[in-house]
Amino acid sequence: MDYARLRNLLEPLVTGLKDAGTHTMLPVLCEELGLPVPAADGSKRERMTASFNALADADLPSVARKLLIRHPPSATTRNQIQDILWSDSPCPPIPKRYRREVARRLNSEELYGDARRFDELLERLWILDAGDWMCLLGGKPTGLRAEIQQHVHRNPEDWPAEVLFDQLGAYDASDRRFALFLEGLASADVRPDEAAQRHFVACVNEPLRSCGAELRETDSEGGYPIFSLVSLHAATKGRPKNLIFASPDKPDLRFRDALDNDVEIVTNADKVLVYDRPIGNVGLRWNDLQQWWAEAEQISDATQAKRSLYARLKASLPRNSPPQTLLFDAFFEGFRSAVPNLPALLPEVWLHWDPRTVKARGPDALLRFRMDFLLLLPQGVRVVIEVDGKHHYADSTGSADVQRYSQMVKADRELKLAGYEVFRFGAAELQVPTAKADVKAFFEALFKRYGVLTN
Repeated sequence: MDYARLRNLLEPLVTGLKDAGTHTMLPVLCEELGLPVPAADGSKRERMTASFNALADADLPSVARKLLIRHPPSATTRNQIQDILWSDSPCPPIPKRYRREVARRLNSEELYGDARRFDELLERLWILDAGDWMCLLGGKPTGLRAEIQQHVHRNPEDWPAEVLFDQLGAYDASDRRFALFLEGLASADVRPDEAAQRHFVACVNEPLRSCGAELRETDSEGGYPIFSLVSLHAATKGRPKNLIFASPDKPDLRFRDALDNDVEIVTNADKVLVYDRPIGNVGLRWNDLQQWWAEAEQISDATQAKRSLYARLKASLPRNSPPQTLLFDAFFEGFRSAVPNLPALLPEVWLHWDPRTVKARGPDALLRFRMDFLLLLPQGVRVVIEVDGKHHYADSTGSADVQRYSQMVKADRELKLAGYEVFRFGAAELQVPTAKADVKAFFEALFKRYGVLTN
């Protein structure tokens, strides 16, 4: 992320807030934005400037996001700030050629169902003109906004989708902005009819798939599907249905209702957890898991629920694997206050479950039946983390076991082909003085790759 450019864009906006209130209001204003407490002395401009200058680079993105919501700047500045914030967020690349093919595919299609929500989408993402102030004062639309009223709404035959996309700047916009545009066009707000949503998605997916992306149904809201632009190579197609975790021993399970996929713990229910709530497009965050735990255990105090859940998960880790425990501790110690909004680090997750033993099942047995850790990230991304001790590559005498190693790499291939990302730590690297710092650096890089915010 270009912190220097982001700081240059934010500075005049922050110092300009000196006129948003009196001297006594400045501390509250700074607190709302996440800025340091301003000095007690000096002019309002001097106090706001000093507060902003004291802000660390790492905190700039958080301040920027709050500023865009509470004190939105002009559309031009907003877009510049957004593009910097999105620069670290991975998004399927859509080259200009395929954007044009999407637009051509839409030339003969209805661009929207709800004109007002369509206009709101355009206002959120694009720079429609430099005369925003006239519209705010009740004046007539000017610039591109007026052109859209004339050639898209009143006379839709004037501007096919190709022309509109060009006028908006969609062909040269960032991948993230273009993705949000397509997702917005597919939304129930712009298309308040499920059949129309699905027709639109089918239209644009044909050219999108040629460059390795598609609009995929990832959630629902108000009875309507939600579509997100995802890579064809990075995410699984289905949603998790049974999340069975925090059990190092094989759980005693049965289906109470096979039609409803209703899993029941028959014995030792205290030794296994089953998360039974829908997991949407945002993945499974610690906040979600904590709320589920609090309700399941009838714990009303949030702090108590957090500590209780942490203790329960940690207790499920194998006692003979200190490196696995260190990784778990390092995650929580490294991110601390950011943890609630981060993907939950789930230990001892069951991938396969077979009522028979591996020996009884024979050559048809499913390998890699349990994962050391699993994270369910936004847009269906599933990340597996394994901590490899000697038993992964050696026999009981400590000698290299090529058969055991070959089974492990085969299971890795199968997981990756099924849409999982697999990362391995050697137990030895989690037993060095820098281990916790190394773990945090890994998770920071992982979250950056998948666009998960850590501040």
